[in-house]
Order: sequence, then C-alpha cells, then structure tokens
Amino acid sequence: MNSDLVNLILTGTKETLYMVFLSSIIAFLLGIPIGILLVVSDKGGIFPLLKVNKIVGFIINVIRSMPEMILIIILLPLAKLIVGTTLGANAAIVSISIGSAPFIARIIENSLKEVEFGKIEAAEAMGATTFEIIKKVLLPEALPSIVRGATIAIIGIIGFTAIAGAIGAGGLGSLAIRFGYQRFRTDVLIGTVIVLVTIVQVIQLIGDSSARLINKKRFKFD
Repeated sequence: MNSDLVNLILTGTKETLYMVFLSSIIAFLLGIPIGILLVVSDKGGIFPLLKVNKIVGFIINVIRSMPEMILIIILLPLAKLIVGTTLGANAAIVSISIGSAPFIARIIENSLKEVEFGKIEAAEAMGATTFEIIKKVLLPEALPSIVRGATIAIIGIIGFTAIAGAIGAGGLGSLAIRFGYQRFRTDVLIGTVIVLVTIVQVIQLIGDSSARLINKKRFKFD
C-alpha cells in the first residue's frame, strides 16, 4: 500500500469519524426527548397529549419518508444558515443530525414501550411524578434495548455520511466516489470499503457488549 493511498484513506477516515461523532451526539440530543415525548403523550401514556403526539408523529414520519440524499439537499439552506457553508463536514453534520433524529426518536419510543406497564403502574401508585417515572423506571428498564437501537442508529449515520460525501461533505464516501469511482482507483475503493466495514464491526461489537453488560448488571440487582 503506497503512501498516497494511506494518506487519502487516513484523511477520509478522520473526516468520517468526525461527522459520525458529532452527528450522533446532536441526533441523540434531539431524538431522545422526542422519543420520550411520543411515549409519555400517547394514548394510555403517563401524561396523554394526543394532539401533540399526532403532530410530532406526523412530522417524524414526513422526515423519515424522504430519501437521504433528498433530505440532505433540502437541509442545505439550514446548514448554510448555521455554519455558513453548504460544503464540507460541518455542513453535512447539520443535515445528518436532523435527518437521523426522527429515526432515533422511533428507536427510543419502541424501546420505552417494551417496559412492562405493571412497573409504571407501581411507580404511579407510590406517588412518583412523570419525571421520576421517566428517569427511574422507563429509561433504566429500557436501557439495554436503547443501547442496541443506538448501535443500529450510529451505523445508519455512517451510511448517511457516505451519501453526504456525494455532495461535497468529505469523508470516506466522498473519497470512494471522487477517486474510487470517477478516477477508476480500485485500490481507493477497496480501501474505503475495508475501513467502513471495520468501523461498523467495531461499533456493533461495542454496542452488543454494552447491552449484554447492562443486562447482567440489571439481573444481578433485580
């Protein structure tokens, strides 16, 4: 492997990890509260707000129904407003974060709905507030499922960055398109695929191990 190829892949990897890291943090900061809101405000929830639930659910479904490439393009004006440009990793982070947040919200919603309703009723009978139920019952009980869902979401964000690379975001996706495809550099294409597969495998391993560890600790103290 020559130094030119190594430098290209190292640069692309750094840009991809940068986008994935920041996009994941922002997307989870947006998606977790929305997911909790969907569960709490649903019919039969601990604080039903059906109109709010339907409006939020509709917005999420609209965003999720858009193809990733189109969503990135639609959000470019917002990216320019926030970071001052439509090109580069920072601009892509805006689009990827907003595009991933609804998916994460649904993951959180599904995970929280797996919690046994009897445990929620027991907490309500003991006089727990809505916030206490969320903090001490819903989130701890759903944590293994949330971790597994978060792993899937982060892997999805990696794919999102690859798509964003097609419109100037940088990273391994851009590298594969500009050098691997357009310049017929098979070595670059193979190198980017190997790195992406490795990153995904590492994240999946960490996610699975974390979920198992949380499950073991929870069963130990139950």
